[in-house]
Amino acid sequence: MSVARVLVIDDDPQIRRVMRSTLTSHGYEVNDARSGEEGLEELRRSTYDLVLLDLNMPGMGGMETCRMIRSGPEIAIIMLTVNNTEQQKVQALDAGADDYVTKPFGMPELLARIRATLRRLPQGPDPSDLRPLTALGVNISLSSREVTVLGHTSRLTAREFDVLSYLLARPNKTIPHRELLQAVWGPDYGDELEYLRVFINRLRKKIEPDPSRPAILLTDAWAGYRFHTPQ
Repeated sequence: MSVARVLVIDDDPQIRRVMRSTLTSHGYEVNDARSGEEGLEELRRSTYDLVLLDLNMPGMGGMETCRMIRSGPEIAIIMLTVNNTEQQKVQALDAGADDYVTKPFGMPELLARIRATLRRLPQGPDPSDLRPLTALGVNISLSSREVTVLGHTSRLTAREFDVLSYLLARPNKTIPHRELLQAVWGPDYGDELEYLRVFINRLRKKIEPDPSRPAILLTDAWAGYRFHTPQ
């Protein structure tokens, strides 16, 4: 099994030192950068599995850096910030983060979040076992994680694919919020409803012919989400 490579992007040298020391001791290969610009340059030079990204940095801030990272090759992103408002969380997730950790945090919490972010959906189906969906002008190719809607093709991120495939494997069944969160993010999750709102909205923009009037990814008020397929 290969060692996961982690890049820490934070302007605080003490945080970078602690992260490097702690993560290395837990078996990760770690490098760091002191700014968004430096982090992007490092990502152009080397391949990483995960970025720990500080939100509040001088120069290129965490939000812009996150969007730039997400526009490139697939990589997991955890945002680190002192701001714990729901609006800030939604903005970070919408920018492309997979998870969000508030400072100050304990290393056990961060390590658990890293493991959850790097893991893949354990009880999800093998993509080869699921038939591509072609309906309402939409074609979802599970093998390539590509979605074609009315002739326009986009690619799902790993986390978007995990959410979609869990719902797609259980068509026309309402999946409770907590079940979906724990299936995709891990057993320590369950109350982070803003995560689901952001990822469902992102998926709707990619798979719905008209995202303002969802016909495939449906919300069952106060209960959960449902992948609708014609009976």
